[in-house]
Amino acid sequence: MVNNKETSMVASLLAVMAVVLSFFSIAQAAAKVPTVIVVGAGMSGISAAKTLSDAGIKNILILEATDRIGGRIHKTNFAGLSVEMGANWVEGVGGSEMNPIWEMVNKIKLKTFFSDYDNVSSNTYKQVGGLYAESVAQHLLDSLDNVVEFSENLSTLLTAKKQEDISVLTAQRLKNRVPSTPLEMAIDYYNYDYEFAEPPRVTSLQNTAPLPTFANFGEDLYFVGDSRGYESVVHYVAKQFLTTNKDGQITDPRLLLNKAVVQITYSPSGVIIKTEDGSVYRAEYVMLSPSIGVLQSTLIDFKPDLPPWKILAIYQFDMAVYTKIFLKFPYKFWPAGNGTEFFLYAHEKRGYYTIWQQLEREYPGSNVLLVTVTDDESKRIEQQPDSDTKAEVMGVLRAMFGKNIPEATDILVPRWWSNKFYKGTFSNWPIGVSRFEFDQIRAPVGRVYFTGEHTSQHYNGYVHGAYLAGIDSANILIPCIKKGACTYHVQPKGT
Repeated sequence: MVNNKETSMVASLLAVMAVVLSFFSIAQAAAKVPTVIVVGAGMSGISAAKTLSDAGIKNILILEATDRIGGRIHKTNFAGLSVEMGANWVEGVGGSEMNPIWEMVNKIKLKTFFSDYDNVSSNTYKQVGGLYAESVAQHLLDSLDNVVEFSENLSTLLTAKKQEDISVLTAQRLKNRVPSTPLEMAIDYYNYDYEFAEPPRVTSLQNTAPLPTFANFGEDLYFVGDSRGYESVVHYVAKQFLTTNKDGQITDPRLLLNKAVVQITYSPSGVIIKTEDGSVYRAEYVMLSPSIGVLQSTLIDFKPDLPPWKILAIYQFDMAVYTKIFLKFPYKFWPAGNGTEFFLYAHEKRGYYTIWQQLEREYPGSNVLLVTVTDDESKRIEQQPDSDTKAEVMGVLRAMFGKNIPEATDILVPRWWSNKFYKGTFSNWPIGVSRFEFDQIRAPVGRVYFTGEHTSQHYNGYVHGAYLAGIDSANILIPCIKKGACTYHVQPKGT
């Protein structure tokens, strides 16, 4: 007769053996030629890999160029605080549909803060001379909101009649309201560039008005201010299919860091991938998740070259640059409290340190300001020393708050455009790119498949877009692997 102690020992031994066999089977799978190599461990790459795994395709390998997962969702330490260099908001909350990122954020209980922009009219500063009268700023905000509404109605009409796309700026001209004064340009920048990171003259009307993110998921925005970082949502997805140790760290051999892909050779029989360190990997298929900016660069050499239709589709899209500059001060000299979180600076040069946010709610007592620049200003600032940027910023702050304010003690200037692994922050729909070009952007080339926020027709540029794009791209590949159904349909132009 077996006693309870012996039963317990047998059960423990079986449990240990099960864990060992699990690790052995994963290692054994990793030792084989993978079915799919996923390039990039940002949100879209991880989402695609999880979708493949959930479909039973577990013989995968993820190659990540950097030393971390998360991609353009990236926390860093700034003056003792954990701040987000890239994606910072959950955008699209409170609507009829649940934003999947908001659902994850709540599951892992990330600390978030509702962003209230209602009092911007009370906090809009002249280039020199203090605040604009609230009534003046609010009147202009309301006036330009009417232009936004006109643009949305025009976009809907053009789409319904299958008319050619136009720019947001063209819609403004049709309404005879092209911003020209410093105040008009500041509010226009707040309405458009702050969201798309590019100006209205290059931004598609039909693909951005109305914006599906807010139309479908709701108009609320929540700022992530958690020491664990926004990248926790990527880890949350990854840990659903990658093995971890007892401390919750990902130890799965199917994820390799510091593996920058520099060459992809593809043929009807499979793919061969070379990395910067000289390693060579083979697979049946590859799923590419790098940004559209990287695809537009020479980082990855395709052998043979991608076909002309694919190159054209890739280069028709824009890779925008959105730069959040953090500044720390010895003490607070700006207004604080309810209704003061966001403020604008109206300068004769459009986009010159226009959008400001004081972070007292998010980081109490930290004395930190955040200023956002985009597009050409981002690129200009990336190419100069931080000391020059700090001097420019201090000039703007002194114009707003007086000459006697203290000097910033710390400054953080992210450089997404200069980074060869990103080449920007997110994609923007330019004029004329339709469903046809979108289908071509995400269409596979032989055994090379594509994903990323830029392949999300409705949600490009957003974290939820990256997540949903990973699922969509994997679901294009899965029937090919399982059933040999590898045909991808590109809808004819104009349909």
